[in-house]
Amino acid sequence: MSVAFVPERLRGKAEVNQETLQRLLEENDQLIRCIVEYQSKGRATDCVQYQHILHRNLIYLATIADATPPSTQKPVE
Repeated sequence: MSVAFVPERLRGKAEVNQETLQRLLEENDQLIRCIVEYQSKGRATDCVQYQHILHRNLIYLATIADATPPSTQKPVE
């Protein structure tokens, strides 16, 4: 299950830290690799579920980025 998935009863209570973000980025990396592999084998319909998880993760990361004050964001290197 995706680390970005938070049950309804826990939403708004989850703490976002560097470890959680790193795990999410690593999960996205694996999802992309899996999607590419399925597509290269001509099994595009089999990767739809992974595309949905990746999309949800990306939306989650974008929401966190939008909610983070500029003074606390680290510069991109």
